[in-house]
Amino acid sequence: MKLLLIKMSSLGDVFHTFPALTEAQKHIPNLEVTWVVEEGFASMAAWHPAVKKVIPIAWRRWRKNLLSQETRAELKAFLKEIKNTDADLVLDAQGLIKSGVVTALSRGSRKAGFDKHSAREPLAAKAYQEAHSVKKGVHAIWRVRQLFAKALNYPVGSEDQVSYGLDKSRWSLPKADAPYLVFLHGTTWVTKLWPEAHWIALAQLAAEQGYHVYLPWGNDEEQQRAERIASHGNNATVLPKMGLSELTSYLCFANGVVGVDTGLSHVVAGLEVPSVAIYGATDATLTGVLGPSVIVKSADYPCAPCLNKKCQFNDQHPPCYDTVGPSIVWSALMSKVVPHTKS
Repeated sequence: MKLLLIKMSSLGDVFHTFPALTEAQKHIPNLEVTWVVEEGFASMAAWHPAVKKVIPIAWRRWRKNLLSQETRAELKAFLKEIKNTDADLVLDAQGLIKSGVVTALSRGSRKAGFDKHSAREPLAAKAYQEAHSVKKGVHAIWRVRQLFAKALNYPVGSEDQVSYGLDKSRWSLPKADAPYLVFLHGTTWVTKLWPEAHWIALAQLAAEQGYHVYLPWGNDEEQQRAERIASHGNNATVLPKMGLSELTSYLCFANGVVGVDTGLSHVVAGLEVPSVAIYGATDATLTGVLGPSVIVKSADYPCAPCLNKKCQFNDQHPPCYDTVGPSIVWSALMSKVVPHTKS
């Protein structure tokens, strides 16, 4: 069974698709997936054993300069590749106009996706011969699993059974002090940042239990924050700047991970590493981190989740995060991992 999967972005979308692929592969052992995905996520899409080929699309980059000769040449090559890709089924698991267009332009007599009442952008449904009804208002992982099951004709499993199916053997054990934790303190919105004082207190709790803490970073601001957190004790190390594959090795073999609403928290959930994901300004209900080894701790505050990029009270320390303080997060994490004590 050859499946051409259209699911272009974002990082969370990629990981939300893995459980559906795992379930599909269980029911269709000869499943071979070719995945059309944004170029920045191409390496991650290939992590799943059902994915035999990845076709990168650079729509985010192309749309900024559609008339350039280089863009036209890349777009032409992309269209040629999807038209030459043989598939028993083309499945649009995104439900956007842009993914619908790619579906319509691809080769394959069977084209399926969400119906107009289920798709995020109803016009996308016009690209399919088979449009499936999938309930809205539930988590994206469950919606994609239902779509796969209907399009590929197998019974969907229970909602609470989530398996990402990733093979950890592709990563090597890093040179790290064991036992260790990783703190994913960086994210995009300032209102999604857990207060720095909380990270410092959490690192101290980790030290009391004999854990080393590793602090990754991706920009100057995150590096400076990591250095400030590490300066308060001798059990924390600021990692050098590294690529996704190298960082994933640290995540993969960690005793536990604590993160905020960021793409890397989805990676951790996919690796099924014991973890806690902290949500304050944003809502985890529909697109948040989800997995068998992750606990989501959401702020319990009158205005949370506010979905605002600026806190009306204090950008540096939104009060909602005091309802998800260090002791609460630590207790949740320790419910997933075996505590260690200093020798």
